[in-house]
Amino acid sequence: MSDLRTRAAAPDELDAVLAFWKTAAEGTSISDDRDGVERLVARDPEALILAELDGELVGTVIAGFDGWRCHLYRLAVHPARRRQGIGSALLTAAEERFVRLGGRRGDAMVLRRNETAHHAWRAAGYTPEEHWRRWVKPLVE
Repeated sequence: MSDLRTRAAAPDELDAVLAFWKTAAEGTSISDDRDGVERLVARDPEALILAELDGELVGTVIAGFDGWRCHLYRLAVHPARRRQGIGSALLTAAEERFVRLGGRRGDAMVLRRNETAHHAWRAAGYTPEEHWRRWVKPLVE
């Protein structure tokens, strides 16, 4: 897949990313709206990584680093393009970003019910940590 390109999203591409997630991402997030993605890109312009193949958006990952931890969100590959190395290329780009920033370990938010994603994450060298539990509290209604 030599024509595959990974790069940071541009501010004018955010609507296309949101539409892409409706097709390619599993589940929804409270931040899956224009304001949420704009805030992400304004705060960290390189966090939202896109994969393009012949100019077509085929994948995304959010590689957020807060100075302490490396967080991965929204790894999504278009359903017709899965199992072609796109997810691996996105994770490589994210991991390289983390290393450049001084990160030591990546962690990923993966839905428990998303068995397809479990296989992809394991193939990339990630393992679940069952002794941790995510605790959440919505800050807005």
